[in-house]
Amino acid sequence: MSELDRLKEQVAYLKFWQGIVVVTDISLGGWLVSASDTAAPLTFALAVAGIILLSIGIVVLHRQIERRIDQIGKL
Repeated sequence: MSELDRLKEQVAYLKFWQGIVVVTDISLGGWLVSASDTAAPLTFALAVAGIILLSIGIVVLHRQIERRIDQIGKL
């Protein structure tokens, strides 16, 4: 497999996981908005922590994708 093909596959794989993390983040945020009145304080805190961690994960994945795209541009 050529270097270009390998990088393209990595970008596709990272985009797949980024999409899953984005959907999970949005779903957790929606649940938090709709259940914030009835959620236990611990559950609420864990949901907020989850949203923060998922959002950080989205940024990390985005940076990895950008690096791969830059590597493709240098080929």
